[in-house]
Amino acid sequence: MPLLDPNEWTDRVFTGTWTPARGGTAPVTSPTTGQAIGSIGSAGADDVTDSVRAAVSAQRAWAAAPYTERAAVLRRAGDLFERYADEIVEWSMRETGSARGKAGFEVHLAATEAHESAALASQPNGEVLRSEQPRLSLSRRVPAGVVGVIAPFNFPLILGLRSVAPALALGNAVVLKPDPRTAVTGGTVIAQILREAGLPEGLLHVLPGGAEAGARLVEEPAVRVVSFTGSTEAGRKVGEAAGRHLKRAHLELGGNSPLVVLEDADVERAASAGAWGSFLHQGQICMTTGRHLVHSSIADAYVELLAAKAEALAVGDPQQEGTALGPLIDEGQRDRVHGLVSRSVEAGARVRAGGTYDGLMYRPTVLDRVTPDTPAHAEEVFGPVAPVIAFDTLDEAVEIATASDHGLSLGVLTGNPMRGMELAERIPTGLVHVNDQTVDDEAVAPFGGVGASGTGSRFGGTAANLEAFTETQWVTMQADIRTYPF
Repeated sequence: MPLLDPNEWTDRVFTGTWTPARGGTAPVTSPTTGQAIGSIGSAGADDVTDSVRAAVSAQRAWAAAPYTERAAVLRRAGDLFERYADEIVEWSMRETGSARGKAGFEVHLAATEAHESAALASQPNGEVLRSEQPRLSLSRRVPAGVVGVIAPFNFPLILGLRSVAPALALGNAVVLKPDPRTAVTGGTVIAQILREAGLPEGLLHVLPGGAEAGARLVEEPAVRVVSFTGSTEAGRKVGEAAGRHLKRAHLELGGNSPLVVLEDADVERAASAGAWGSFLHQGQICMTTGRHLVHSSIADAYVELLAAKAEALAVGDPQQEGTALGPLIDEGQRDRVHGLVSRSVEAGARVRAGGTYDGLMYRPTVLDRVTPDTPAHAEEVFGPVAPVIAFDTLDEAVEIATASDHGLSLGVLTGNPMRGMELAERIPTGLVHVNDQTVDDEAVAPFGGVGASGTGSRFGGTAANLEAFTETQWVTMQADIRTYPF
């Protein structure tokens, strides 16, 4: 029996069971064909309120349950992601435009995220403190309560699950609002997997919806933590609203990540890494290599090799054998990407590969003669565009790399790894990869950016997840009631 039986979820949202939504329905459209491939429920603000109330009631018993019960659910979920991997991959290719390799990697990440979250449930949750008084004094981590998760379209499965799974493992209930454009891969899959894994009813709610639903999720008093992944512009609004309501917002936002190629790097391997960093999943990744900073002594050779790789990549239907890049998510994103390329050319950049599209299929693009003011260099593109800028000295490379407000990921390619690390020390960023490109993720590693890229590491690794989804509580206990002077 398949995981995703449309008879269960079509035109519905998940509240522990599949139910109709007040907001009506919305089509699920393939960006490859433009055709509807399903229909989902569309949550309105009142659906969010109802789900939050139900989550509050369910969370108390879940938090009180033995950690072994929570861990067992997450372990089973990890196994189920592996069992249904082929089916999930097919949906991901159809709904998100993912090439098969990217879709498979995302499902692999989902399985490891579930297994790592299962282990999180048994971690020590406090420490004994010293005290001046004759008493037991300790700190402990307690569940935050209800966690709101808002996830984007580009890696919808893992960017939702990386908050959902650890939050549940630590005793919280979760209300997830996936992007309506990818609500099956980013919502229905998670709901079905966790239900089959034995998650008690009411602990997970999956509510695809628009801005009204997202705003209500942030405003609801019982939602104590909001985990948001998306654009910097939208993240600022979420952070401002959360601040007004005195609740924590974990923001993982956009990026414009530099790849610095030093003169002693193997230029052929560097160009391969650069192509992967810029073109994987059509460049629709927050960590995408958005800027290629290449030493002037090898810049021409690097551009030639990068352009050749771009020209060789097959763009088309991800379900066809040999396709490397699929479609951009929609026309709005395509027009934004092409607008940045066109403005860059008007500003003096030269197109060495790509710069054209057919429907939503955008050719991988290499731009040469780029300056720090070139639009495709100065702004996050979120498309398959590789702007290359030359530098002469390390000081100049640092100046160019740090000119951006973003600080998500940094790659440094060099024949001397220690020299690469010394350079990385001078560039503020959340992630550093010496002798690798900028795109990477593991469930065991902390993830997050600085500056306009977010509020630091709030995902991945034990410490980040404990900080993100629990509250710290001070507890004292003594044998007798203490006496006071009044």
